[in-house]
Amino acid sequence: MRTVPGEDFDYEELAGELVALLGRERDWLANLANAAALLYDRLPDLNWAGFYLYRGGELVVGPFQGKPACTRIQPGRGVCGTALLRRETIVVPDVHQFPGHIACDPASRSEVVIPILVNGKPVGVLDLDSPRRERFGPADARGLERFVETLIPLVNWERALECW
Repeated sequence: MRTVPGEDFDYEELAGELVALLGRERDWLANLANAAALLYDRLPDLNWAGFYLYRGGELVVGPFQGKPACTRIQPGRGVCGTALLRRETIVVPDVHQFPGHIACDPASRSEVVIPILVNGKPVGVLDLDSPRRERFGPADARGLERFVETLIPLVNWERALECW
């Protein structure tokens, strides 16, 4: 088991795997689903990995891996809504200490949320949960921000945010 979360995980390699996996595909649903599956498969100690998309003034659950999730989150609520509103990555070592945490899965103990900004506008968040306290650290935050930067040009965000 790692002593410092993220320190021995190769996030650059993961970003390369993402590019290889998605190839020339630009369908938002297919790419977000495969990105969530890649994260869930490759990162240890996760119990949820996925996306919330900013649609109609709220975050709506998108492709994910894990147990059923909260469907809608208001900006500023919970870790996801706070990361979206602040437009910054949030690492929470113990979700029970985060004011207003939304407990979709009571097994979750730690969380990291990365906002997804396209042309400076928030389009959603990447959310990862772990059943282990203090699972995520600064190296994970940087690596997952790099993962999101790699993902952004590989997704047709305009289609992803249309009302279906």
